[in-house]
Amino acid sequence: MRTKGKYWPWWRWILAGLSMLALVLSAIVSWHFLVGGPIIGCGGGSPCDQVLNSRWSTIAGILPVSGLAVGVYMAMLVATLFVGPATETPVRRLAWSVMLILAGSVAGSAIWFTILQKWIIGDFCSYCMTMHITGLLLAALVIWRAITDSARLDIRPLSVMGRVLTGLVLAGFLAASQAGFTPSSVSGIGESEENLPVIDYHSAPMVGFPDAPYVVTFLFDYQCSHCQRIHFMLDEVISRYDGKLAFALCPAPLNTQCNPYIPRDVDQFRNSCELAKISLAVWIADRKVFPAFESWMFTYESGDRWHPRSLEAARAEAVELVGQAQFEAAITDPWIGHYLETSTQIYGQTIQGGMGGIPKLVFGPRWVIPVPDNADDLVLILQKSLTVPGP
Repeated sequence: MRTKGKYWPWWRWILAGLSMLALVLSAIVSWHFLVGGPIIGCGGGSPCDQVLNSRWSTIAGILPVSGLAVGVYMAMLVATLFVGPATETPVRRLAWSVMLILAGSVAGSAIWFTILQKWIIGDFCSYCMTMHITGLLLAALVIWRAITDSARLDIRPLSVMGRVLTGLVLAGFLAASQAGFTPSSVSGIGESEENLPVIDYHSAPMVGFPDAPYVVTFLFDYQCSHCQRIHFMLDEVISRYDGKLAFALCPAPLNTQCNPYIPRDVDQFRNSCELAKISLAVWIADRKVFPAFESWMFTYESGDRWHPRSLEAARAEAVELVGQAQFEAAITDPWIGHYLETSTQIYGQTIQGGMGGIPKLVFGPRWVIPVPDNADDLVLILQKSLTVPGP
């Protein structure tokens, strides 16, 4: 009589464990998509939040890719129960065939979504990357064991790779469907039920003229890469409106030090409050040099990816532009604290499903989290999502 240990050698336990881990992670992400609310370790505006709320987290803006992952890993977990020697050969061969196809699709999808996070979204989600690494390990183990047992299963090694290739093709269809369907240029939209705090546009930092007929509030963080991309679209959008549009710059630091609506701090935004205060101090000290400072804060320094300015560099640049005495006087002005309080209140009253994504545009009671590729997209977002009148 065979012992249970022979039916469940170490590799089957690992297969089951990896499948279960990936299943739980994908279920957590899917639940977040369905009901909203924060995920542990994914504060508002964090890299994880940006990925999970990006246009690439769904297919055609409807079906969450994490939901597909739930089905795939559930199927792999069930198939693990039928790949042992105690199972009849036809059933065992079918179970291996299913696992090989799914292994190929898991590996291909992991590569695709890693590429998206690295080169398109520009942020990494810890939940997603853990799931992808788990999937790659799972796929490698399945392929290795299938080749090892191919003689016993009467499956040729070429047939093993053929099934894996089938799975890779399925992953390719997933990638093509995401790229083929024009994804939404917004990742969140809503309307505040409360009256939002009023901003005095003549005292607030602006891009454009405060007397413009249409003024859109721009909530952002100086350490947010998505905010950086939109910043350089603002002037072009304003030019399309020929002076009829302006943006009120409202820093909404994603740090509990100055933003009470942030559930927990993440390391990426540890300096956000101080950077916002430095920028507002430049605005108070000399409004004429503020645009130069603002552009410097969001300009590439080196390499192929933008990195936020350090506190030391930001303070040094501010002092160089406005002078030491003027900066020291401005940084203690109580207006800075009042303005940050107003900005964070607007942020707090426009939180989506318990998560506060940024950047965010607000016009009247309506707000949107934009994901534009260019100024044309941003103009469409203003008109269609925020109902800003055309130029």
